[in-house]
Amino acid sequence: MSVEHLGKSGRYRVLIAGFLGWMFAGVEMSLMVSATRPAIQDFLGSSFTEQSADSWFSFYLVAFFLGAALGGAVFGWVGDRWGRTQSMGLSILCYSAITGISYFATSAEQLLILRFLACMGVGGMWPSGVALVSEAWPKVSRPILAGLIGTSANVGFLILGLLMLTYPVQQDTWRWVLLFGGSPVVLGIWVLLVVPESPQWLMAKQQGKSKKKEIPILVVFRPPLLKLTLVGIALGTIPLLGGWASGQRLVPWAGRVGETLNLPDLKALTQTIWAIGAVLGSLGGGWLAHKIGRRLSYFLISLGSLVLSLYLFMSIDPSQGSFLPSAFLLGLVSTSFFGWLPYFIPELFPTGVRATGAGVSFNFGRILSAVAVLTTAALSQVFAGDIAKMGASTSLIYVLGMVIVWAIPSKPVREIEG
Repeated sequence: MSVEHLGKSGRYRVLIAGFLGWMFAGVEMSLMVSATRPAIQDFLGSSFTEQSADSWFSFYLVAFFLGAALGGAVFGWVGDRWGRTQSMGLSILCYSAITGISYFATSAEQLLILRFLACMGVGGMWPSGVALVSEAWPKVSRPILAGLIGTSANVGFLILGLLMLTYPVQQDTWRWVLLFGGSPVVLGIWVLLVVPESPQWLMAKQQGKSKKKEIPILVVFRPPLLKLTLVGIALGTIPLLGGWASGQRLVPWAGRVGETLNLPDLKALTQTIWAIGAVLGSLGGGWLAHKIGRRLSYFLISLGSLVLSLYLFMSIDPSQGSFLPSAFLLGLVSTSFFGWLPYFIPELFPTGVRATGAGVSFNFGRILSAVAVLTTAALSQVFAGDIAKMGASTSLIYVLGMVIVWAIPSKPVREIEG
């Protein structure tokens, strides 16, 4: 079955669904970055402290990481077994419906559990969406497709930041972000009803009817794919650790300083400016890998992210005029990884296990990221809640990214069938 089977309309529906599905996943990923502090103020009342806000921020990040890791494995398996479209539609319904229900949470603990469940859908969206789009558009420039998918989540970050400028996320208003995060339920239903299935997956399923069924997660963790899977996990882990353990602390840091200086828009401005840079950076990540090579591009992105992170956290603070331009540059450079990854990761795995392999590569690193974030929670005790010192410490993960580039295959990996 060829791509022509989809028709022009079908292929555009796939692209639109993939872009919007990952865009709203970006909203899901960013909403607690902005809402944690006011939510904890609301839940704890007079017992609120800055250290409690930072600790709960770490807990919500861990819930996101672990939920997304589990969701990546579960929905990746669904994508390889039952179809990319089914997996993507169910992933969107999972993250949107549970986020909408979270509006009614009455405690920080309830919200924590609901975030874990919702983020399973976020973890499932990436492998199914990347696999479906790459298989539906095989003749289109891969850097362009990788850029579109990579940038879509950051468009979600940007949309939420712009909304926050008009509707501030404060102690008495923070729940609206959960309702907004629940709105893609309609998109999930649309995907299940009208988005066509991957022709490559349908062909692989037809050809595999006479073959013994294998569990995809076991296939990617044994030779000949084991080495490629480990490479994918390592490459996916570095930007997650760097971005969430350090970079995403810019927004709550700006929010804290903004309250002190009576600058209520500083938090929203920081997210918006960072997200504009992130949209541009992730759009160009795949192009950069194509132009100068996978190894050199990954090395330079790691180096740039390290330098900018250390400068932001060690030399300036959100009250200074150079903070927002620097946040823009960090967004531009550090999120280039997320255009690089959808360019490179799908080529590591054959069609039959592509969604599972991509999901494992991108989401397994979230488990390691959860451990790292819990470590930063301990750092909060050591540094007495000093976000700048915590951010500078965790940004050193980019040094590992500069070393790990030597494990990247020098040439595109051909499909390994059987």
